[in-house]
Amino acid sequence: MSDPRITSSIFTRGAVDLSTLRGPAPASTRPGTPPQGAPSAGAPGAPTAGGNAAIVDVTEATIQADVLERSMAMPVIVFFGAAGFPESDEFAPVLERLAAESGGTWVLARVDVQENPRIAQMFRVQGIPMVYAVVGGQPIDAFSGVVPEAQLRQWIQAVLKAGGVAVAEPEDPRLDEADDALMSGDLDAAERAYRKILADSPADAAAEAGLAQVGVARRVAGADPATALAAAESAPDDVAAQLLAADIEVLSGLADQAYARLVSLVRRTAGEDRETVRQHLVSLFTIAGPDDPAVASARRALASALF
Repeated sequence: MSDPRITSSIFTRGAVDLSTLRGPAPASTRPGTPPQGAPSAGAPGAPTAGGNAAIVDVTEATIQADVLERSMAMPVIVFFGAAGFPESDEFAPVLERLAAESGGTWVLARVDVQENPRIAQMFRVQGIPMVYAVVGGQPIDAFSGVVPEAQLRQWIQAVLKAGGVAVAEPEDPRLDEADDALMSGDLDAAERAYRKILADSPADAAAEAGLAQVGVARRVAGADPATALAAAESAPDDVAAQLLAADIEVLSGLADQAYARLVSLVRRTAGEDRETVRQHLVSLFTIAGPDDPAVASARRALASALF
């Protein structure tokens, strides 16, 4: 699955029934006290070596305490794998590292499918690695196979939000690197960095905006702003001159003027020229983002010009 997200899926239709995994309810549970029946340190299902309570190994004997009951307090991400399977061996350390970094906001429950086939059968695991998110005692989403770490982080963030955990949007060092390249004028490096982010996260708005800025920077390279604006003023129907003038206005903080210029040009053109102007204007919208009031206004004006 290339884009794991919290969505309506087979789990919301009751395809996975975990009721058979539930044992008797614990007699009492106090905050900070392990549920009755939870394994002691060193037992299967107990925190892994080193005392990391964010990672537990789960068996049939411990799944109630370490997955079902624990998921009532925080999201539990269940990893199905087995030693000796290359993809499983590759993906497990990534999940383990993210769990260790989580600060206790979620728990990674590891299930060895060779030792626990009944659990795998109940979760309808057909291949490994496979990952489930369990919140409130129920699976809410899952994906199989290996996904890029950046995409995995986004999926975990969505799981945490679904579980009612307040999460701060993490900073992406790749985006910082791309932005630094853009600011230093290394447009080739910036483009490569932004495209790599978008390959992993196709909907990353910041990377889309950065890539659009690279395009503008390339188009205005070597142009004299005053000369370009004067040329556009003297040739209002010259498409190339108007597009360059709009780029310069955006970089000068005059996005409203750039949008108005191109909307007006859309009204005066037809055919391929009109489509070229429209696409150029949409690319400029990408820089500001859809929530910018000026973009919303310009989109309405563009729609009116087109239809």
